[in-house]
Amino acid sequence: MARQTAGGNAAFHNFHNDYAHIEDPNERRRLALAEIDKAPFGWYHVRAVVVAGIGFFTDAYDIFAINLVTAMLGVVFWQTAKSKPGTIPTNSDTAIKVATSGGTVLGQVGFGILADLVGRKRMYGLELILIIFATLAQALSSSSPGISVVGLIIFWRVLMGIGIGGDYPLSSIITSEFATTKWRGAMMGAVFAMQGIGQLAASMIALIVTTGFKESLLSAKNAAACDGVCRLAVDKMWRIIIGFGAVPGCIALYYRLTIPETPRYTFDVARDVEKAGEDTKAYIQGKAEGRPDEIRRVTAIADSEGRLEIPKASFGDFVRHYSQWKFGKVLLGTAGSWFFLDVAFYGLGLNNSIILGAIGYSKGNTMYEIFRRNAVGNLILVCAGAIPGYWVTVFTVDTLGRKPIQFMGFTMLTILFVVIGFAYDKLLKHNGALLALYVLAQFFFNFGPNATTFIVPGECFPTRYRSTSHGISAASGKLGAIIAQVVFGPLRTRGAPPGSTDSPWLNHVMQIFALFMLCGLFTTFLIPETKRKTLEELAGEVPGTANYDPGSKSAAYKTSSDPDSGSGEKV
Repeated sequence: MARQTAGGNAAFHNFHNDYAHIEDPNERRRLALAEIDKAPFGWYHVRAVVVAGIGFFTDAYDIFAINLVTAMLGVVFWQTAKSKPGTIPTNSDTAIKVATSGGTVLGQVGFGILADLVGRKRMYGLELILIIFATLAQALSSSSPGISVVGLIIFWRVLMGIGIGGDYPLSSIITSEFATTKWRGAMMGAVFAMQGIGQLAASMIALIVTTGFKESLLSAKNAAACDGVCRLAVDKMWRIIIGFGAVPGCIALYYRLTIPETPRYTFDVARDVEKAGEDTKAYIQGKAEGRPDEIRRVTAIADSEGRLEIPKASFGDFVRHYSQWKFGKVLLGTAGSWFFLDVAFYGLGLNNSIILGAIGYSKGNTMYEIFRRNAVGNLILVCAGAIPGYWVTVFTVDTLGRKPIQFMGFTMLTILFVVIGFAYDKLLKHNGALLALYVLAQFFFNFGPNATTFIVPGECFPTRYRSTSHGISAASGKLGAIIAQVVFGPLRTRGAPPGSTDSPWLNHVMQIFALFMLCGLFTTFLIPETKRKTLEELAGEVPGTANYDPGSKSAAYKTSSDPDSGSGEKV
């Protein structure tokens, strides 16, 4: 019998003592994870959401702030250009925006794999350190005779993107593995909803700095005339906007570095039963990590080595697991849905200024009016469409389910992009109508696949490959974002007169987005409904469920016909 530990009271239950008398490590695992799954929603859940959410706030701020900053970079560094002075070249604009997505792909796959190999706790916080460092370096960048500012910003945004990419699988799976089954979707949705708050903050900071430098900006009627005090003001503005992205990251860093390892990882991958039990107790009590008796811990590891029925992670087991269609199709569904979504989501999101310009919301008689209207226009899009969509998902995802929300979102987006694409010229004559449809699209992105493609991959894969699989799914999405940026820029200006900033092909781009949304509708058929199901059930580790994998050692529990089994009971 394992020795009981001190601690525990009415507020913080000592789960470890409940199972200290149980010798079978599989039964101890089952009971401990069941307690996490059915624990009442408490402060420790809020803490996990806030710590992960602040990171996503930072990610979204850094990604979408560049949409407001590139116009300012044009004023500062292309003021003396022979063609279109004060305007950043299209190729440079696209390269800066794509750089983040390129780094994000590397971070999602790299950090995803590492989190499964060495643990969630060891990797969590490292990605935030990278984001903070790269963000501050961007804000201090400038051109020199030996290197252009575009090259410097691309370099630092690739590094920042690697950190942002690491945050996707880590924040998702850590929240998922600590969450109660009943409200797991809402917790993960709340973490992702901070992306909307990050977008809002980027627009707010842009509006604040624009107002702060109002007098200097009023001295120029357009970008070509913004020189002297106006140019100096704009140079300060873009550095403040970018640099502010490091502030929330610094606040969250300590809490990320001190978060405990998830008990599921400690049970299934580290295979440390004693440590997992102590970590469960520590998490509930708000401590950094559990501290078991080392002698008992070593003994338990040796004793459970051949008895834990969850297989060790390996490349061969990874291939065996996903070569089964019932598991492989889920990875295909999550990756495919995210890819199709991000083509349109980032194609629009990173080019909000272009969309606002097309409906006349970024024009003005002075640089102050131009920057102010651009910031206000982005605020309108975020507040009217994006933020409500995120939070409607949070409040409904555990009742309506993930799959119905994703179906509904892709369906509505297909319809909206068809309407915008084929009626674009008529809508352009009525700015309010085009803006309303665009806001609706933002709403159904977020009350739809943008949220569910983040939530589902954090739930439907086994613990030993959950982070890797989420990273692969997210990386496929960012590949879609890269395609959108590389193709969207040249395609939207097709047929425009030389030197013009018009977007005559924007309607056809919207039609193409409608096709991608339709494809996303079909990939949604491949994903499971994860509402109110335990992570072990979704991973195929519970006998008697649809996903059960009886042909491998990955069955977490033996069936009741096995004389050595426990109850064979579902978690």
